[in-house]
Amino acid sequence: MIETQQLTKVFRDKKRGEIRAVDGVSFCCQPGQIYGLLGANGAGKTTTLRVLATILQPTSGTASVAGHDIVREPDVVRRKVGFLSTATALYGRLTAWEMVEYFGRLHGMDGNGLRQRMEEIFTTLDMMEFRDRRCDKLSTGMKQKVSIARTLVHDPPVMIFDEPTLGLDVMTARTIVAFIRDCRAQGKTVVFSTHVMVEAEKLCDTIGIIHTGKLLAEGTLAQLRERYRLEDLEDIFVRVVDERS
Repeated sequence: MIETQQLTKVFRDKKRGEIRAVDGVSFCCQPGQIYGLLGANGAGKTTTLRVLATILQPTSGTASVAGHDIVREPDVVRRKVGFLSTATALYGRLTAWEMVEYFGRLHGMDGNGLRQRMEEIFTTLDMMEFRDRRCDKLSTGMKQKVSIARTLVHDPPVMIFDEPTLGLDVMTARTIVAFIRDCRAQGKTVVFSTHVMVEAEKLCDTIGIIHTGKLLAEGTLAQLRERYRLEDLEDIFVRVVDERS
């Protein structure tokens, strides 16, 4: 599972001074669940997920991923995590197959085990048709499938999705949403950030509303509706943010 306690990340800028991108965030996500971080651009979603993925170190607070501390055991955490966003680039000169194989080897996989795993993923994601095409020749949807495949190749128990449908066409976005659901069905622990209300309603078992680095509200969609006496998630989001502004 994923558990954070008072997780904080502070950046220091010469002009703006101290910027508290993540400010005392605490939440827990269990296996077989999707925890959604819902917030506007700049709310602190991406920074939170990058800290959990050990891309950034926290300024204070603690977090554990699959039972391992993100500061004391970052190498172990990375082996347990798959991280997907639309901002993750591909090596253009590698083919789709070579790209996924490269990441499999980074995770210590090789031989028949790696090949079987890749064939399974490429078949499931319908990637065989372009497996030998260079990444710089792929469409946006194909590139995102390659990103999914390299995220999945080592079969991590924890999946972190940072606005994975941002800028994608409807069909590709639907593929990503179906993939996230499948991760939950496989019993993986999933944290998912978005500013798209419909995605949060469709996917998340628990929703955390984050604004200016702070987790302002948390609960299932039914709990949030009851607490704020509103049906529409967008209305709930605006109410929560307005109350704390």
